[in-house]
Amino acid sequence: MYKQIAENKRRTIYIIVGFVVLIGIIAGLFAWAYNDVWIAVWTVIAGIIYAVIQYYASSSLAMAMTGAKEIEKKDNPRFYNIVENLSITTGLPMPKVYIIDDQAPNAFATGRDPEHASVAATSGLIDIMDDKELTAVMAHEMSHVKNYDIRVSMIVFGLVCVIGLISDLAFRFMFYGNRRRDNEGSPVGYALIIIAAILSPLVAAIAQMAVSRQREYLADASAVNITRYPEGMINALKKLQSHSQPMKSQNIATEAMYINNPLRKGFFSNLLSSHPPIEKRIERLEHGKQTF
Repeated sequence: MYKQIAENKRRTIYIIVGFVVLIGIIAGLFAWAYNDVWIAVWTVIAGIIYAVIQYYASSSLAMAMTGAKEIEKKDNPRFYNIVENLSITTGLPMPKVYIIDDQAPNAFATGRDPEHASVAATSGLIDIMDDKELTAVMAHEMSHVKNYDIRVSMIVFGLVCVIGLISDLAFRFMFYGNRRRDNEGSPVGYALIIIAAILSPLVAAIAQMAVSRQREYLADASAVNITRYPEGMINALKKLQSHSQPMKSQNIATEAMYINNPLRKGFFSNLLSSHPPIEKRIERLEHGKQTF
């Protein structure tokens, strides 16, 4: 467990450095295409500033993008008490608790560290899970908090957001900027900018998938260790599988945070999904029953 926490802290640094390098590469292509080094300088500076802001603000942004509403104990005593009991059991600070008004069963955790963590579940998840299953799901999310998975997810979330923004700006700059500059610059540079704009979201998606799949297996196992009841997590995953449906508010940037893929099913969404198949997660828990 401590090894996983240390690894996640290192991953945070790697991802931030990779983010700045990727911004620098794209900025360099712009500078070359338009023969203006200041484009690269200001783009890198803006990227670094964005990374710092994102580190502190992405949790609130993620909640806003998902439509989550913060609740108090009186709003939903059953759900709030389950999170509160898990906070005591795990020795973690009490996170902020949110509910998403959506019938698609799902849940996620976010934040930069356990002291600034938030957990959320959809109304659909709360409705279909019994107390033991809901406890298992929220233990899974609290495991992400304890293991610092939330910090990695938050940084990746920020990376995906800014890559999407850069790709959009690149295309706009190409088509509208050219007209104002009478097509000055290097045609090769323009071609490279287009290639970078197309490939960057794919790179971000692969990075998202790489940092997320293994941690879902670990969080499942950690949830069982917390609850001491493997059937709770197994039955919860079975219900997630049988009741799975896309969420109303979908965004690829927030996909990796959820316990189950919130996007519409399709070949590419499955291929680049940040989540391992639920049947494999169930299989691992079934095989590990005797060791819990």
